[in-house]
Amino acid sequence: MSNTFQFERSQKNVLYGMMIVGLVSMILAFVTDTGGLHMRFWSNYLHNTVFFLGIAFISTFILHAKVLTYSGWHVVFKRVWEAYAQFLIVGLALMVPIIIGVWGNFHHLYHWADKAAVESDKILKGKSSFLNPVWYTVGTFVIVGVWYFFFAKKFRALSMEEDQIGTKEYKQHKRMKIYAAVFLPVAGFSSAAMIWQWIMSVDAHWYSTMFAWYATASWWVSAVALTILTLIYLKSKGYLEEVTTEHLHDLGKYMFAFSVFWTYLWFSQYMLIWYANNGEETIYFHLRMKKFPILFYGNLVLNFVLPFIILMRNDTKRKYGTLILTSIIVFFGHWFDFFQMIKPGTWSSELEHAAHAAHHEPAHAPEAKLMSNGKPAANADHAEHATEPAASSNNKVQHGAAEHGAAGHGAEPQKLVAGTYPAGFVTGVTLPGLLEIGTMIGFLGLFFYFVFAQLSKAKLVPTNDPYLEESVHHHVM
Repeated sequence: MSNTFQFERSQKNVLYGMMIVGLVSMILAFVTDTGGLHMRFWSNYLHNTVFFLGIAFISTFILHAKVLTYSGWHVVFKRVWEAYAQFLIVGLALMVPIIIGVWGNFHHLYHWADKAAVESDKILKGKSSFLNPVWYTVGTFVIVGVWYFFFAKKFRALSMEEDQIGTKEYKQHKRMKIYAAVFLPVAGFSSAAMIWQWIMSVDAHWYSTMFAWYATASWWVSAVALTILTLIYLKSKGYLEEVTTEHLHDLGKYMFAFSVFWTYLWFSQYMLIWYANNGEETIYFHLRMKKFPILFYGNLVLNFVLPFIILMRNDTKRKYGTLILTSIIVFFGHWFDFFQMIKPGTWSSELEHAAHAAHHEPAHAPEAKLMSNGKPAANADHAEHATEPAASSNNKVQHGAAEHGAAGHGAEPQKLVAGTYPAGFVTGVTLPGLLEIGTMIGFLGLFFYFVFAQLSKAKLVPTNDPYLEESVHHHVM
């Protein structure tokens, strides 16, 4: 079989079809949302853009980490990760509508983007030096631009140059090590800043020092699951004969190990926030446990329980069937994880905005009730402000106590009136609906169209990498 991937018309047609499904789903999400803010459309767009951009980022990170740590077993399929990494430029382009919306108030994804809300909110005002349109825009363009132009693109260029003119001196590989040594600390600090901006600030009052680790681990496991699916597909088409069960076994171990690591981070974040009992932190989990329990507990089932049970046996990491099944579960599970990171916060932001518009009062004061269809009611009653903090330093939040608002309000938390949050199933909020699944399919089609186009531009298996022989003869002990 040729060492060059042929991007066939039939593959393109399938991916075009996936993108059309995504486009139709986004259009339907926009036109069927009568709430005025089109929050379902915008939150779906943010969710998938950040998710796939993150997979591109973590693929860049993995490649640089591998080079710096003298890893060689992955070389026969490193072109896949290189192709994933190039999606950074597409992800940056996809962020442009969100940035324009922040400036033009076309959406209300971020409560901190509402100037009136910031002026009347002590906590948002205190965070305004970081949570503001300028920082969001500059940070996104500069940081993602640096990831792509200075590292992902350069790394791939050196890798391809090594194939074309590489010698036994391995000059290109030595230069890759220099880039890797620079990129890893840059990536560590800059990715945290952007995760705080893109995702954590959806819940504008909330904060967690572990959130960046948590979200990055979710990206990592998603990338590994997608890599397994990509490799098995390419092998089914006759490519990558050098990729053996041994390589897939190692990737299966990665998926198992980092699923456990993600769970460790999930528990550590929850445990530390519960133990510290800071009201500005506890509200995040309190909201999801009480109002979005299927999201909260389903997240653990999909991303820990199922992969742990399936992959615990050694032989399941060597069988195509169980690897495909687990990879699909894990990939969907971590997409589901980002859904639960984003949706409750955007729902809360919509309620805040509706209350502000309905009562012409500061956006943090009253909460809006919902009608039976899950939309904010225009004639929502005022919610009383709680005068006591939700939990003192010596008390945990009691189940029967007055509940916090979604954004949390520090020294002046608020009660939720009956019906403020969905009591039952609300499509696209309490669980992903068909439009959310369709949007994800569209983004996945776009992602693979770009990846396959990149794979067709270089040899699938590099020929002059110093660790090629080690990778070809890789064997799991």
